[in-house]
Amino acid sequence: MASLKESLWDPVAGFGVTFRTMFRKTFTEQYPFEKKPTAPRFHGRHQLNRWPDGLEKCIGCELCAWACPADAIYVEGADNTEGGRFSPGERYGRVYQINYLRCILCGLCIEACPTRALTMTNEYELADSTRESLIYEKKDLLAPMLPGMQEPPHDMQLGATDKDYYLGLTGAAVPAEGSDAK
Repeated sequence: MASLKESLWDPVAGFGVTFRTMFRKTFTEQYPFEKKPTAPRFHGRHQLNRWPDGLEKCIGCELCAWACPADAIYVEGADNTEGGRFSPGERYGRVYQINYLRCILCGLCIEACPTRALTMTNEYELADSTRESLIYEKKDLLAPMLPGMQEPPHDMQLGATDKDYYLGLTGAAVPAEGSDAK
């Protein structure tokens, strides 16, 4: 008796979801015309950040490229010189590319960055008509210049030493050599 009941009831119960949703009003997303805001922690396009004086935060360490499981990031570091300083450290990212044909937007590169130079924006519209345009160069990834920033290369303006710079100590006094100030 139980098997006869199950054999008759199971097909009807299986269509339960179909029957419950069959007569509901459908909702169509009007995507290209009405864009909804993304969540604050949404992983979208990458951005290379700058210090408040305009120098780049990227030090060319290539840790983001090593952390990328899709091998979508290419970084080539170079040494800063006194006449051509692009970042406050010894090195900067001379070449920086992200291939969005390969990128899976996982965010592992963000976690690997020691200077918080690389972050992800909420921009998610990355489609284009050519494959070459989906390989973003450094100029495409750099954050825009804000008022008060100076286009690199230039000398450090936020602190006397690299440590002052990274800690945000502006105008820190440099202790004289031989003094006991620590």
